Amino acid sequence: MTQPDTSAPPAPPTHTPWTDALARLDTDRARVHAGGGAKAQQRQHDKNRLTARERIRQLIDDGTPFDELMTFAGWEMYQDVGGCPSGGTVTGIGQIQGRPWMIIANDATVKAGAFFPITAKKVIRAQTIALENHLPVVYLVDSAGVYLPMQDEIFPDQDDFGRVFYLNARMSARGIPQIAAIMGNCVAGGAYLPVMCDTLIMTEGSGLYLAGPALVKAAIGQVVDSEDLGGASMHASIAGTVDYKEPDDAAALRRIRALADLYAQGDSAPFARRRKETLPAPERDLTDLVGFDGSKTYDVRDLITALVDGGEFHEFKPEYGETLVCGFARAGGYPVAFVANQRTVIKKKLKSGGEPGLRTRIEVGGVIYGDSADKAARFIMDANQAGVPLVFLSDVTGFMVGRDSEQEGIIRRGAKLVNAVSNTVVPKITIITGGSFGAGNYAMNGKAYAPRFLFAWPSAKYAVMSGNAAAKTLLDIQLAALKRSGHQPDDEELQKLYDEVKSKYDTELDPRYAAARLWVDEIIPPNDTRERLIRALEACAQNPHQDEFRVGVFQV
Repeated sequence: MTQPDTSAPPAPPTHTPWTDALARLDTDRARVHAGGGAKAQQRQHDKNRLTARERIRQLIDDGTPFDELMTFAGWEMYQDVGGCPSGGTVTGIGQIQGRPWMIIANDATVKAGAFFPITAKKVIRAQTIALENHLPVVYLVDSAGVYLPMQDEIFPDQDDFGRVFYLNARMSARGIPQIAAIMGNCVAGGAYLPVMCDTLIMTEGSGLYLAGPALVKAAIGQVVDSEDLGGASMHASIAGTVDYKEPDDAAALRRIRALADLYAQGDSAPFARRRKETLPAPERDLTDLVGFDGSKTYDVRDLITALVDGGEFHEFKPEYGETLVCGFARAGGYPVAFVANQRTVIKKKLKSGGEPGLRTRIEVGGVIYGDSADKAARFIMDANQAGVPLVFLSDVTGFMVGRDSEQEGIIRRGAKLVNAVSNTVVPKITIITGGSFGAGNYAMNGKAYAPRFLFAWPSAKYAVMSGNAAAKTLLDIQLAALKRSGHQPDDEELQKLYDEVKSKYDTELDPRYAAARLWVDEIIPPNDTRERLIRALEACAQNPHQDEFRVGVFQV
């Protein structure tokens, strides 16, 4: 006789802000990975072609990760024309024959792979990462060209479509390998990209031409079919444009892997020549350490030791300028230099000011004070002198304001820090773990300061100021305008105005909003940070060149 089960039922999963945020991140990422949807994917398969992500999986080494970048490009943008998931292209770094390559693949399930404004910017960012890190590049081309209804936003400017070919040429001149495989359409100006690469592969059934059959007929009255105009056989046997003609996607991908295996390996970066055996980091759930909403205080040293080999961290000036924590460690065996916002409340000792003994004040975590700016600027100079990459852990409210701070020279001292960040010649990697507000974003190596890689946690908030402060400021501006027009809003109307302003600002604070516009390179779960950091350092290690470090004029 079967005995009844008297054991307690399993406890339901605990819902916390972190679990909800990570679940939403997975859901949103799956939405993006669907591209143009199941029907569009089936159309691609019906043409005997793979989707962009299927191609990438076959291209990279078995069992190795693909570190996708800019997954959320175009998130919730272009809704009036059906959206542009992931900017209509898939980019990231994967291992091919044991070496990291930048992979840029058009997603033909999204508007036939056409270039939207964000598509061009995403490809340019991927190329820039490849250029700065000397990463070889594979382009998997399957694109209908520029999305014509938006051509004025795609075509003419410095960071628009033409910049793609400029970077093509610049990488070629630097000796950075580039392989292109045309695996579908490649038309109009986009046709220059693969032809400017070292090696060009083309699959049967694909098309490469400056103008398609319809446009040729309209322009010069010539009637010609696609194969005669720009098919693989024509380019392989008559025009001589194609180096390798392959029957299908799988054969083209095998050819890329075979060629990639033949490329010479250049020197590594100076810092990478000091790499040692990787030691494991102490096991720690970073979502237990760092609160999701920024209200929880934590010691950033605990975060650093959870990211570095053996938990060993050599802190620089630990008792001075305590709202920024600086020091050296190793990650994945690579030497690294951390600059991190401290998130504890600090009791600061001050000069006596003529009185006996020392006075004290409370300093708020996440705020940059004058002494912490001085310390970080000096440490950044040390890191450049030592040739060690910088890693910024950014959870910053901004610089301290007020009479005392101004009299202590916060602007002058903050300018030193921004100068040092701007002129750094070692690789810089930024990880935004919480707030990234105002000039603090600049001091902590935000996008404008050319980080090699910029990652954000789902808890990241990216704006000039925090949501509540911004909403109140914007409400004051709107209220003043209403009063000038002779309208005095009542309490209900004021609350409605505040809620509208706050809702809009909160939307803009979300890291997906930043990722959609490429202000961050990727949103990553906290517990993936160490592995992503190590692989980012491996990518940085491919560039052996380091410029001379010069900072220009410092205000002292």
